[in-house]
Amino acid sequence: MDTNPAPAGPGAAELTQLAAQLSDLLKLRTLPIGMKLFTDAAEFDAVPGLRRPNPGRRYSTCQLVTQARIAGFTLGITHDNVPEFSNCGGVIGLNEPSDLYLSGRKMEGVWFENREAAAAHQAQMPRAAPVHHGLVVSPLRSGRLDPPDICLFYANPAQMILFINGLQWRNYRRFDFSVTGESACADSWGRALRDRTACLSIPCYAERRYGGVADDEMLMACPPTDLRTAVEGLMGLSKAGLRYPIMPYGPQADPAEGMGRSYAGKS
Repeated sequence: MDTNPAPAGPGAAELTQLAAQLSDLLKLRTLPIGMKLFTDAAEFDAVPGLRRPNPGRRYSTCQLVTQARIAGFTLGITHDNVPEFSNCGGVIGLNEPSDLYLSGRKMEGVWFENREAAAAHQAQMPRAAPVHHGLVVSPLRSGRLDPPDICLFYANPAQMILFINGLQWRNYRRFDFSVTGESACADSWGRALRDRTACLSIPCYAERRYGGVADDEMLMACPPTDLRTAVEGLMGLSKAGLRYPIMPYGPQADPAEGMGRSYAGKS
C-alpha cells in the first residue's frame, strides 16, 4: 500500500507566484483569477478586500469574472445579486434552477426550436450543488482566497493547447471537455466547481455580450493543483524550446530542419 501522502495543494502565496509564472510563460492579456464558494456567511464576509454589489444591483457571473480579471477586483455575490431571469445562480450553486428553465419554456424559440431540446439542454448542464451562501472571485495575485476552489484564466487557442501540454508533461492523461452551447459557463466554472477537474470551454454568446469576452478567447478552469502541474510542465516545455508565441515555420518549408532540432537523436 502506498503510504506517501498526496502533495498538499498550493496555498495563496504559492498561487500568487504560479499566476505570475503562468502570465509570463503564456503572455496572458488578463489576470488569472480564483473562485471560491462559501456555505458560511461569516466566512464569506471575512474575505479581505471584499466588494459587494450596491443594493439592488445584480451581476451575471461572467460580468463578475471580467471585473476580477481586468480590473483586479475581489467581488462577492449571494443569491440576491444574480439576475432572477438567468442560469447564473443555478450553475454556481447559489440556488435551484427554476421550473421556467428546467421545463425548457425559457429558451424555447430563442436558443432552441422546441421545448424538448431546451429542456434537454437544462437537464444535461453541469452545475455545482445548490447548497452555498455566496461566491467570491479574486485575482490570484492578491492572495485573498486561501485557497480558491478553482483557478481560471482566459487565453487564445495557441496558449490553451500549450497549457494542456503542460498538464500532460510529467504524467500524461487524456482530456475530454464538454460543450453545453449557450450557458457555456457550465462547462468551465460550473463543471470545475462540481467535479474539481480541468475544464476548457468556448465562451458562449452571453459571456461575450455581457462579460466582454473577446472573439479569440477561450476559458480554462482547473483546481489549484492542476495550475501547479501545468506551470511546472510549461517550464519543462520551454526548456525543450516549445514556447509561446509559437514561431511559424512556414507552409512551404521543408519541416525536416525544424523537427530535427526538436527530435535530434531520437531516431
